[in-house]
Amino acid sequence: HMGEGHFHHVHIFCTDISKSINWWQTNFSAEICFDNIMGGSRNVFVRVGEGRLHFYDQAPKTFATGTIHHLGIRVENLGETVLMMKNNGVEFRNPIRSFDGWAYSMCLAPDNILLELFEVSNEIKDPKLLNYFSDSSSHFL
Repeated sequence: HMGEGHFHHVHIFCTDISKSINWWQTNFSAEICFDNIMGGSRNVFVRVGEGRLHFYDQAPKTFATGTIHHLGIRVENLGETVLMMKNNGVEFRNPIRSFDGWAYSMCLAPDNILLELFEVSNEIKDPKLLNYFSDSSSHFL
């Protein structure tokens, strides 16, 4: 339909594109789907579950976040994921914080990209919130 859209990907600048891709492969099993030169620079498209990230082989002009606060990454088992990532050398800003049916923790990906790792349980009582989290990643429930 006209006027409708589907949010597809985030395209990010990389100081070291190989390091960034390796980080996402190691921590989230990112799958490379495209790796080629576009607009004079290497562009790599990856899948992280059903989500997509595009990496641009060009350093960010600044590390200020501007209007983007963080990227949300849904995981199946937050405790296990955080532990695995800590074992990979990733530092977390806070312990896991839990709410009514969901929990999260924050860490930095390469190039100071703030991530929120979160998990959702089927104990959420609010039907609107349960519906909000109902997508292709719902198999984590």
